[in-house]
Amino acid sequence: MKKAILLLFVVTICLAQTAPTIEWARCYGGSDREDATSIIQTADGGFIVAGTSESNDGDVSGNHGRADYWVVKLNSSGVLQWQKCLGGSDWDEASSIAQTTDGGYIVAGYSSSNDGDVSGNHGTADYWVVKLNSSGDIEWQKCLGGSGGDGANSIAQTADGGFIVAGWSISSDGDVSGHHGFWDYWVVKLNSSGNIEWQKCLGGSNYDRAYSIAQTADGGFIVAGTSQSNDGDVSGNHGGNDSWVVKLNSSGDIEWQKCLGGSSSDFAYSIAQTADGGYIVAGYSLSNDGDVSGNHGSADYWVVKLNSSGDILWQKCLGGSDWDVANSIAQTSDGGFIVAGYSYSYDGDVSGHHGDGDYWVVKLSPDPIGIAENPLPEHFSMSIAPNPFNSAVSITAPMGAEVEIYDVNGRMVDNISVGDGSPVPSASGRDDLAPTKSIWQPDASIGSGVYLVRAKIGGSEITKRVVYLK
Repeated sequence: MKKAILLLFVVTICLAQTAPTIEWARCYGGSDREDATSIIQTADGGFIVAGTSESNDGDVSGNHGRADYWVVKLNSSGVLQWQKCLGGSDWDEASSIAQTTDGGYIVAGYSSSNDGDVSGNHGTADYWVVKLNSSGDIEWQKCLGGSGGDGANSIAQTADGGFIVAGWSISSDGDVSGHHGFWDYWVVKLNSSGNIEWQKCLGGSNYDRAYSIAQTADGGFIVAGTSQSNDGDVSGNHGGNDSWVVKLNSSGDIEWQKCLGGSSSDFAYSIAQTADGGYIVAGYSLSNDGDVSGNHGSADYWVVKLNSSGDILWQKCLGGSDWDVANSIAQTSDGGFIVAGYSYSYDGDVSGHHGDGDYWVVKLSPDPIGIAENPLPEHFSMSIAPNPFNSAVSITAPMGAEVEIYDVNGRMVDNISVGDGSPVPSASGRDDLAPTKSIWQPDASIGSGVYLVRAKIGGSEITKRVVYLK
């Protein structure tokens, strides 16, 4: 078999504007196929990568047969610190990895094995969820599913220390109940030990497949993927595949659902909550009607901003005349967005193409509708110092203000009631606006990153950004 190597970080990038300088680029793998599907930065400044390997040489050791989950820990310079092959004698492919609050990792995908590291398979492919410690050793593993076939595409740790998993299921037995027919979104809530707390099949009588899930600031969940259905849980389909976004409460019950797209195929591969409480969605679209406008030809990146109720605030088609597919999107510290995927185009928004398919990374400016760092009325202010900080930060805000701290995905991580700090003389002479200094000291569960500090009093509020370097 032709050697395929796992490419990490940015090897070939074509940007909509000026390309950044490559800091480093490394290849990892063996003599057979490797494919990376998920990468995140870790708390120590390094990276953890998950995907698939069929090799058992080179950088890869411990393969159990056919394809294994391959988990690779890198330092900040890309040097391989450790690697683990996880699986059995059949096909095991990882789709998503996240670091957990205890410093370990949670990884999910699918497994067709029932030996080696894998036990409890229900038949065909199952969701396979593996909890690793900080060294990559297995703490526990769970096969979730039924006899028909099930595959996980996205996993995240939840605020209660458990986990939320989403993907697809064609089963209607075993762990799976409530199946609507053909393929369904399958959302599973696990406790911290990997035991099922609840599960939900979402969809209709046709093809429905979830690709991305995140916990929301209210304790519920937002899930996105694609749907061909227009019955059951699904309404408003525009024709063919639509991007299908579903808001769930903390128990997995549907609060609202939206079909987004046009008369051709539209897929959502990534969703995140934004600082204003809305959502940003990315994937691709072949449409140029319905909700979609500005298509450049063939498939375009399709980026959609939703409000908290799922209504479209704006949408953008990005790309050229060939095939352009977005796989991941995140809000940036300046309130804008970064989106990544691949491009085969040489025109339109795409420049600097190297040939065949390139990584295509696009930075979008701050949301013109969403919340930025906004001012309050005259004499009503908030200051934060030091910024960045590494242990505690002083927040000066009007006495009586409620101060909430959010991560860049819109999840509230802490709150402070201003009123028991040190008074600061008021420049306005108004006692009701007298600023008070309070201290925010993040607890151990809060990692390094950019946070939004929002002070609210009466009908007014102000939001500022702070950088925490743990």
